[in-house]
Amino acid sequence: MPVKIRLQRHGKKGKPFYWIVAADSRSKRDGKYLEKLGTYNPNVNPAEINLDIDGAVQWLDNGAQPTDTARAILSYKGVMLKKHLAGGVKKGAFTAEQAEEKFNAWLEGKNKEVEAKRSKLNDAEAKTKADALAAEKAVNEQRIADATPVEEVEEEIVEASSTDEAEETTEEVVEVSATEEAVEETAKEEE
Repeated sequence: MPVKIRLQRHGKKGKPFYWIVAADSRSKRDGKYLEKLGTYNPNVNPAEINLDIDGAVQWLDNGAQPTDTARAILSYKGVMLKKHLAGGVKKGAFTAEQAEEKFNAWLEGKNKEVEAKRSKLNDAEAKTKADALAAEKAVNEQRIADATPVEEVEEEIVEASSTDEAEETTEEVVEVSATEEAVEETAKEEE
């Protein structure tokens, strides 16, 4: 029975979630499987992979063939390296302890790379939010600055209405209100 290590799709439309399984190559994509080895969630950045490394190495030693995507995932998590190191131990190139040390050193380096990527993404997201907040504050300050002269003009109108120059200020009010409408229209267009 030819065994494949492959992905089994779950999740909903547009939001895939995969199980990494060892299955008979003749079974359906989402059909019967022999063993579930882990999960793969590509919906987050960086992708979340949970994998039983020892179980995957055991299936590879027994002759299971991974698909291209599964091979990439197994390589990313270090399964292929662990299988390679296990072959070196069988040949006597080095001891099991040395192989375990090499694998752990590689694993630490890989974890540092993933954490660096996560921190870089978090920093970029924080910078984007800060830029958006600064832009919004600038727009609000501009609106406040534009609104202040209108209030001063209204105060002048109130003072002028009590004097004999009320007729002249009425014409100024019409001009100011037309200016206000133009400013509001440009603000709406900018939004």
